[in-house]
Amino acid sequence: MGNVQNNKKIQNAWAFYDWANSVHSLTITSAIFPIYFPIAAIVVGSVTPNLIPIFGNLLLPNTVVYSYTISFAFLILAILVPFVSGIADYLGNKKAFMRFFCYMGSFSCVALYFFTKGSYWVGTIGFLFSIIGWGGSIVFYNSFLPEIATKDEYDQLSAKGFALGYIGSVILLLQNLSMLLLPNLYGNISSELASRISFLSVGIWWFVFAQISFHFLPDNHNMLKLGRSYLAGGYKELKNVFLKIRHIESVKLFLVSFFLYNLGAQTVMYLGALFGSQELHLPTEALIITILLIQIVAIPGAFVCSSISQKLGNIFALILIVSIWILICCFAYFVYGQIQFYVLAISIGFVMGGIQSNSRSTYAKLCPNDEKDLASFFSFYDVCDRLSTVLGTFLFGIIIQITGNMRIGILILTLFFSISLLFLYRLYKLSKLNF
Repeated sequence: MGNVQNNKKIQNAWAFYDWANSVHSLTITSAIFPIYFPIAAIVVGSVTPNLIPIFGNLLLPNTVVYSYTISFAFLILAILVPFVSGIADYLGNKKAFMRFFCYMGSFSCVALYFFTKGSYWVGTIGFLFSIIGWGGSIVFYNSFLPEIATKDEYDQLSAKGFALGYIGSVILLLQNLSMLLLPNLYGNISSELASRISFLSVGIWWFVFAQISFHFLPDNHNMLKLGRSYLAGGYKELKNVFLKIRHIESVKLFLVSFFLYNLGAQTVMYLGALFGSQELHLPTEALIITILLIQIVAIPGAFVCSSISQKLGNIFALILIVSIWILICCFAYFVYGQIQFYVLAISIGFVMGGIQSNSRSTYAKLCPNDEKDLASFFSFYDVCDRLSTVLGTFLFGIIIQITGNMRIGILILTLFFSISLLFLYRLYKLSKLNF
């Protein structure tokens, strides 16, 4: 393990996987695909083309199918990843699992090129497996952090990864947007073809640049014991890690606080554009500018938070960032104009970059120095991430349905941020560690 720690070539290759996979989060999850899906996911020739048949006679609006696909993908990840990571720890080949999920995600994005108008099943299944591939690869990717760096380098290395991800995703998105907004530069291609090419470019970008990470990241020693099944070994590995977490108060406190503040942060990220379009009635161009602002500002946000963590400690930095999130939600309640919305987006982007980077490095510091169990430890972190996203978006939707007011939903998110502060404060008091 010592020969791979603090090796700059390995660390740069690790951080480069953020550059490779973050294009999925921006182009597929946030920007182009959400706009294209309702247009293409229709039943051609039907009186009600926006109603998609699911499991026979069940008809659902295509926007509902889109939302449920995200939730279903995250639920699959929450259930599947812990057991798969346990198997990976037992076999000692987490890079192979990371590669498998990476290829699943990238090839699914390539398949979305064939998502033409009316082929809703191609778009739905491709989108589903692209999310599973992305989420599955991330948990193994994150688990390499404690293996390739010492604790004093976690913050800067984690921030570097997120910064590369933001930069790479913006570069590709700008290229894809140029096809949509300036079709004359590309032979006057249709917006449909431009969108499908953008999905194809995400898959190729992800696959090609991931090879840099796979080439340099260390291979784990195979620990397979003859006469025992993979599932049994994986289950035992997962059980061992769960028992460890139960007896590590700092890890428990962090995971609870992470679940709560991540619920608020991810809900704001996933539904921010919806707030802009439905509540403020902003044009599509303004929403695209908003998405770009969030990505660009997140880069300095990640490094500023890293600097604060190094000077004042990780837990203190998280307390500061979550407090700012509470102020942002309160400000969002009073936002009514486009300029105010841009200010809100800049604020969200800054703290989003910081909270994502700092959360990953903080958890890495809290994990025991047990290389064999790292994937399983990070699978519990990943489960909190996925389940909090599902619960947050679901609760937000319920609040909108009951009240008809998105602003009330945003205010209620401050409650989750506030409760997370209580657990972070307990962790801050408990942790006499120097971070």
